[in-house]
Amino acid sequence: MITIILIDDHAIVRSAIRQMLQDVKGVQVIGEAGTGNDGVQLARELHPQIVLLDFKLPDISGLEVTSRLLRLDPGLKILVLSAATNELFPFRILEAGAQGYLTKDCTKEELVRAIRAVHAGQHVISPEIASRLALAKIDDKSNTYFHELTDREMEVLMMVIRGVIVSDIAERLFLSPKTVHSYRSRIFEKLKVENDVALTLLAIREGLIALEEAGVN
Repeated sequence: MITIILIDDHAIVRSAIRQMLQDVKGVQVIGEAGTGNDGVQLARELHPQIVLLDFKLPDISGLEVTSRLLRLDPGLKILVLSAATNELFPFRILEAGAQGYLTKDCTKEELVRAIRAVHAGQHVISPEIASRLALAKIDDKSNTYFHELTDREMEVLMMVIRGVIVSDIAERLFLSPKTVHSYRSRIFEKLKVENDVALTLLAIREGLIALEEAGVN
């Protein structure tokens, strides 16, 4: 039996995935969580074989969740199922150790095949994402600056551009506010921006975040 937990902040999405998989032979959803931190705790308690993970979560990103899950269990298989299609996200999370990345418009058959493939140790990438990654390699200008950021800097960046204050970032990442300020300063320096607004506008322009998601009024 392939045991799975779901980590997605939308209850309706988790319910739809559960319904999709409930009649699939040899596959069982054993738990679900609506935040990254809750998902990591659930994985610690239930020891699933696969985690179906959204990239954008309300507390920490899928990149941070992936890092924590693999520190918890290096043999855990992580399959990202996300609406986020900017090539930087799958590039970073696959580099961090995820086994696959599918878009949320995949069919039930595609999802089940991906689950079985990931369980067997294979890597799976949806055609749309694979195409974006291939084009990004051809276009040297694609997200050049963002690729220079470390995973931790990316995590801080994603919170800053969503309007999360430093004290909350520190709490979510188990860091001191001083350390968060240091990361923030390095991000500004690497991306050649002077403040949070400029950083957020750059992220919107490069497609890392939609205008309605940003913490800029």
